[in-house]
Amino acid sequence: MSAITIILIVIVAFLAGMEGILDEFEFHQPLVACTLIGLVSGHLTEGIMLGGTLQMMALGWANIGAAVAPDAALASTASAIIMVLQIRNGAPANEAITNSIAVAVPLSVAGLFLTMVVRTLAIPIVHAMDSAAAKGNFAAIDMWQIIAICMQGVRIAIPAAALCFIPDSAVTAALEAMPAWLTDGMSIGGGMVAAVGYAMVINMMATKEVWPFFALGFCLAAISELTLIALGVIGISLALIYLGLKELAKQGGGMGGVSGDPLGDILDDYE
Repeated sequence: MSAITIILIVIVAFLAGMEGILDEFEFHQPLVACTLIGLVSGHLTEGIMLGGTLQMMALGWANIGAAVAPDAALASTASAIIMVLQIRNGAPANEAITNSIAVAVPLSVAGLFLTMVVRTLAIPIVHAMDSAAAKGNFAAIDMWQIIAICMQGVRIAIPAAALCFIPDSAVTAALEAMPAWLTDGMSIGGGMVAAVGYAMVINMMATKEVWPFFALGFCLAAISELTLIALGVIGISLALIYLGLKELAKQGGGMGGVSGDPLGDILDDYE
C-alpha cells in the first residue's frame, strides 16, 4: 500500500475506535468503516459488500448493563484491511469477502479484550478528572476527556497500521492455512449472528400496524425482477401512504377511525 492509503486507513480506524465509545457519527459501524476503508484503498464495491454483511451481524451486538458487546470497530476495520490485502494478492473478490467475514467474529472478541485494557488504563484518568473538578479546572477536565477518547481511537489505529505493513502474501497464506472446518464454522456462526440481529430489529418494530408491511415486503422480495432500488421505491411509497392516511385520520377525515391510526382501526375490525 502507498503511504497515503495507509495514513487514510489509520485515520478511519482511529475514528472508528473513538466512535465505539462516543456512538455519535457511527464510524464504528461495519457498513461505514468497511465502506470508508474500501474507498481509500480503491475497493469501494467490495468494502460496501463486506460492510453490509457484517452490519447484519453487528445488529445483534448491544451493550446490556455490565455486559459489553463484541467490538464492531476492530472487526470492521481489520476485516476490511484483510480483504484488501487478499485482493491485492490476486484473490477473487468473493473469496476475499468470505474469508474476511469468517475472521470478523474472532477479531471482534480481540477488540473486546483491547477495550477492556483501555478502560482499565482509563481508571486513573477518572480520578484525575475528579481532582480537576474539585479545583474547578474545567480545561483539565476537557483535556483528560479528550485523552481518554483518543486512547480508544489508538486502540484500533495501532492494529490497523500493523496490518497495513504485513505482506499481502503472508495474509493470504495464513488464511489458506486455516482448516476448512474452522473457516466454514466461523462463516456459519457469523450467519447465525446476523439472523439474531435481524430478529432483534423485527422484535423492536413488531406491532400489528407494521406486520402487514413486513409480509408485503417479504413477498415482493421474492420477485426476482425487482431490484433493490425498486423495492426501496415501493417501501417509500407505502410509508408515505401510511403517513398520509394517519394524518388524514387525525384531521377527522379518516375512514371512520377514532384512534388516529386508520390502519390500526382496520386491523381491529378483524379481531
